Amino acid sequence: MARPSRPPGFDMTYRPEKRIAFGPPLKERIPALLYFGFAIVVTAVILYGQNAPSSSWLFQYVVEGDRHRIVPSSVCAIILFVSALAAVLREQMRGVIVHPDGIELRELFGLGLPRVRRFAWSQIDRMSVPPAREGAGGAGKEEGKPLGNIRLDLWDGSRTWLPDVGDKIALSVMLERVALARAIPIEGGTGLMDDLGNPLQDDG
Repeated sequence: MARPSRPPGFDMTYRPEKRIAFGPPLKERIPALLYFGFAIVVTAVILYGQNAPSSSWLFQYVVEGDRHRIVPSSVCAIILFVSALAAVLREQMRGVIVHPDGIELRELFGLGLPRVRRFAWSQIDRMSVPPAREGAGGAGKEEGKPLGNIRLDLWDGSRTWLPDVGDKIALSVMLERVALARAIPIEGGTGLMDDLGNPLQDDG
């Protein structure tokens, strides 16, 4: 049963001024980056072998060896490089985008199929922002990382969790500011809010 809430047509005057994207954490992009680096090395070796002196072992392996291969080495290099580049680009399709009209969640299924969900600010009934834990060694106000993922309670009573992003602290603080400016209730909080400001406005 849907909770009493603002209908989707309800809006307020506050609108962030630009679009900001938060990509996936680095640890989730490392496999694709390693694959891309491997593809660059293999492609460079094949290109060098094709232009190496004809008496070198690399020329004989790459060029003369193609006579006995079903697929030439140059074609293998192209396929490897393109697939590695596609893997890197696929990782960039994930994350969270905050824009003037609302928030956009980008996720990938197991087979690489993308899913994009968009929510207007007026559709968000409440935000649950996890607290930011302190840095190791009692380093005062060092930000560290939030203890969980951000949750959005929607106007129709449903809930959704934001995917992991690399800079979770910046995303959490930005959403806190938007929520305060638009009178969206906040559950929890990072404890790092120092001013309201426009989170999507360039400084200066």
